[in-house]
Amino acid sequence: MTGASRPQCLGLALCCALMMASASAHPVISVADGDTLTLAVDGRRLKIRLANIDAPERGQAYGRESRRSLVELCMHKEAQYRTQDIDQYGRTVAVVTCDGVDASRAQVERGMAWVLTHYNRDAALATLQQQARWRRMGLWADSNPQPPWEFRHGKDGSAQTLSPVSRLGEGDDICYTGPRGGRFRWVNGHKRYGC
Repeated sequence: MTGASRPQCLGLALCCALMMASASAHPVISVADGDTLTLAVDGRRLKIRLANIDAPERGQAYGRESRRSLVELCMHKEAQYRTQDIDQYGRTVAVVTCDGVDASRAQVERGMAWVLTHYNRDAALATLQQQARWRRMGLWADSNPQPPWEFRHGKDGSAQTLSPVSRLGEGDDICYTGPRGGRFRWVNGHKRYGC
């Protein structure tokens, strides 16, 4: 290679090795919930959060069904992954295919997960979610399903510690007061302070 320094060559080699590792198939050895699974990669465990979606939590309505759905899709099968990010908990966020089936798309299509609109990089997911809603699949069978990002912030899963204090004007923006008096609103599944 002309003009490339040794560190650049090593960096390129490392990048290629990571891409090759993720392109290889790896066995799924556990499923934590409807959007998190663990692969055995080169003798180590790699916890992966499925990209673009958020599934109900274990203690939430449809949490068990969502996990069972991902177990059916991926457990003890060969999976390939394409890394998109590393989340705040150190998990690899990736698009995962199990025996050729895109796990995120399948979970949304079955009504077992929400699309994370703010982070979504898969244009097909919004359509799949709308179709699942129309067919009342999975969690969409409920008249008012609670998104997991709201569930996670309630003590008993009903988000009762949050009390709306005012509407902010447009759309469904509601300002909440948390248990310690902080005021916030939800924007695309994330708490935003200062309303």
